[in-house]
Amino acid sequence: MLKKIGRLFVIKTRFEACLIIYALAVGAMARGHAYLDQFPGLGGQLLMAVCSGSVFLAGAKIFDCLRYEQAAKAAAEPQG
Repeated sequence: MLKKIGRLFVIKTRFEACLIIYALAVGAMARGHAYLDQFPGLGGQLLMAVCSGSVFLAGAKIFDCLRYEQAAKAAAEPQG
């Protein structure tokens, strides 16, 4: 039963990865907007840029891991 629940939290397709990245981006931009309110000027703009940059890095890592897992799965399957 725990394995069935655990499978819900595994990213299997690029579409699911895009949904996760979108959710990360929405949260990061909300945090960046809060930084602009707290720190007006260049400091807030830099913090907002860091928030958006972190989404790019996380998205790239998610896509790379997904590609690696799919390649490993394809290599493990017997050729027939």
